[in-house]
Amino acid sequence: MSLLRVEDVDVHYGDFQALYGVSLAVDEGETLAVIGSNGAGKSALLKTLVGWLRPSRGEVVFDGRPVGRLPAYRRVPLGISLSPEGRRLFPGLTVEENLLVGATRGRKGPWDLAAVYRLFPHVAEHRAQNAATLSGGEQQAAAIGRALMSNPRLLLLDEVSLGLAPIVVRQLYDALPGIRSAGTTVLIVEQDVRQALTVADRVQCLLEGRTVLEAPAASVTREQVFAAYFGI
Repeated sequence: MSLLRVEDVDVHYGDFQALYGVSLAVDEGETLAVIGSNGAGKSALLKTLVGWLRPSRGEVVFDGRPVGRLPAYRRVPLGISLSPEGRRLFPGLTVEENLLVGATRGRKGPWDLAAVYRLFPHVAEHRAQNAATLSGGEQQAAAIGRALMSNPRLLLLDEVSLGLAPIVVRQLYDALPGIRSAGTTVLIVEQDVRQALTVADRVQCLLEGRTVLEAPAASVTREQVFAAYFGI
């Protein structure tokens, strides 16, 4: 059984429709990459998964339980956690204080301060600094660490590579095998298609709020991705 299922979901921002009949499934221990250009509906999908938006049609099912009408604060204890686009750390708190915010729900699991610091040693080096003083890559690592501190079964990563140098992006993606080996299922929303495909088991491409490609990441061709991404 899939850990997460999205079933024929429509989503609106007011009068604007962002998603049209989108469905997806993520099995336990799997990594799914959702790709697409700006305006494809990726952010709307993540906001729907975490409870910031509610489907106008269809359902979100997590571990066999419909959660599409649950608010975000009730989804975190179930095991859904988001590392948001733009990091959104608390700038006046230290790195370690930001991480501890992620642990406030008290879920049991493998992720604690020591585990996050092993995964991201450069975060450990700056644990006493205010988050506002970190580089973009360090902030992104801290944001992922904060999401892990809630011990999620499903980790949602929104635009990990946004605004970062390629070498920093590679370092962040190099941490994903360690996250998966701890038993965490991962859904990545990403514009950097090459990086996403290197870590994903499957890929799903959105275009103007609709799914236009679903395939195993190892078998999809560059031409297929290009055609789906740009609607050719």
